[in-house]
Amino acid sequence: MTATWTRLKLVAHTLICDVREGFVEITRHSLALIGLIVVAIALTFVARPGLQQTANDTLIGWLQGRQVQLLQAQEAPWPPSPAERSTATSVNNLNQEQVAVTQWLSRKYKISPEPLAALVSEAWSLGERSQIAPTLILSIMAIESRFNPFASGSQGAMGLMQIEPDAHSTVLSPFGGRLAAFDPLTNLRVGTRYLQGLIHDTTSLEEALRLYALASGQGKGEQYVERVLAEQKLMDHISQGQKTALANKTNASQTPLPKTQM
Repeated sequence: MTATWTRLKLVAHTLICDVREGFVEITRHSLALIGLIVVAIALTFVARPGLQQTANDTLIGWLQGRQVQLLQAQEAPWPPSPAERSTATSVNNLNQEQVAVTQWLSRKYKISPEPLAALVSEAWSLGERSQIAPTLILSIMAIESRFNPFASGSQGAMGLMQIEPDAHSTVLSPFGGRLAAFDPLTNLRVGTRYLQGLIHDTTSLEEALRLYALASGQGKGEQYVERVLAEQKLMDHISQGQKTALANKTNASQTPLPKTQM
């Protein structure tokens, strides 16, 4: 038994030695091959300076391109989370009607113009696509949440237009689920889409607003409808007044001056 164990140890020792010597030999030849390749490349660059310049330019171009890709990946992650979507914009990006409405809302509800400007701009854009007056969309936000994006109703409605997340789970899912209802622009788009469906399915705007109030937890009754329409009337007056003032100013600038007698 002792003799067998001794033979096994001898075989194992021999095998380990052979593997080690083989590895050293392969490494030696590999390093020699790498050295020869480096020398060949160096001699080629010395013999042909233009080739060296081309290689340098290619390498620098690749490094610069890679740096640009990394910077773009850091600055613009995709897809953006709700927190990364812009919910404020400069008032300078709005037209005169939108500026007038934004400034009026800012004074009335004591909110900075920049976040209101983003909502007003989006309301105008959605109004054009849905054929709903943007001032009506803004009026519903005013009555439902007073432009508080984190407002929560007693029956579970959430956000600017007090949408019910469970009723709109399919629409909210791509944006992060029920908590996306607190994202101002997502809430605005979902609420407008829901209002558009109600207007399409009913015979009057008043009936659509009553159904909207019922879904948002405002209850049923004429008071809600009256408040929304009164708010819209004020905003229409503000925006139309601005439009009239601009039209008068334009007409005055285009009116030819009377000729003076020489």
